[in-house]
Amino acid sequence: MTASEEFSIPAAGSGGSFSHVQGKKMVCLDVDGTIVHHDGRMSDAVKEIGRSLVAEGHTVVVSTGRSLPATLPVVETFGIEHGYAVCSNGGVTVRVDASLEDGYEVLDRRIFDPAPALDALMERLPNARYAIETSVGDFLSTERFEDMSFGLDARGVSFQEMKSTEAVRLVVNSTDSTAEDFTAAVEGIGLHGVTYSVGWSAWLDIAAAGVTKGSSLETLRERLQVPVKDTVAVGDGRNDIEMLRWATLGVAMGQAPQEVIDAADELTAPVEEDGLVSVLRRVLEG
Repeated sequence: MTASEEFSIPAAGSGGSFSHVQGKKMVCLDVDGTIVHHDGRMSDAVKEIGRSLVAEGHTVVVSTGRSLPATLPVVETFGIEHGYAVCSNGGVTVRVDASLEDGYEVLDRRIFDPAPALDALMERLPNARYAIETSVGDFLSTERFEDMSFGLDARGVSFQEMKSTEAVRLVVNSTDSTAEDFTAAVEGIGLHGVTYSVGWSAWLDIAAAGVTKGSSLETLRERLQVPVKDTVAVGDGRNDIEMLRWATLGVAMGQAPQEVIDAADELTAPVEEDGLVSVLRRVLEG
């Protein structure tokens, strides 16, 4: 199997696919820090406006660093029964269809060989925790490493076994470094052949080369024949930068780092103040 594996996304209007409604928006929303608070809670106001947007026929694409199992509850809460979601920072694209046995099917999965990155990272960050989302949707970890973004328990394996796995997403977390020290260490490693983003804390997400939320959303936009002018994106993290630049209207949440704000067209209120609500209300009002 090659470093990336692609599955065709049905063109708009083809059998079994969800067609974008012309004249409506393609609204792409980050989850943590955008749809939900950092403790995982979604406010009633966000839930209501999200469901209204879906009911009005807009294509709402949950676009997140979370894995698929951790994304599906958000999709369900928003009432998306037919549509799409982009998970694992663009590594996995799914078609949501409530009539399917699992409620979805994976359309696009981008994989890579994690061994070179793991070797480089282990040399510089030997005490960090490592986890891999595999090409079949499992999570492996070098020690007990669970996180809300995984959506399932990680299975402990040896570092050697982890290196031999086909990965969709590699996660690194340092428990003994500050976010600044961790960022400096990661940048000093000079990772090659992958795409990476550093999170709020000492947290690193790695995907296949060239794979971001923005790249996968562009593939989806083309298949759904959505006009570029009808794209909207909202996010708060460094892994949202490409998505915000991709959208015609990119909106950063109020608590976002400066580099994320700089990538956006507009700034809304922080997640604690339900900044997403005012953005989605404008979409509804046309």
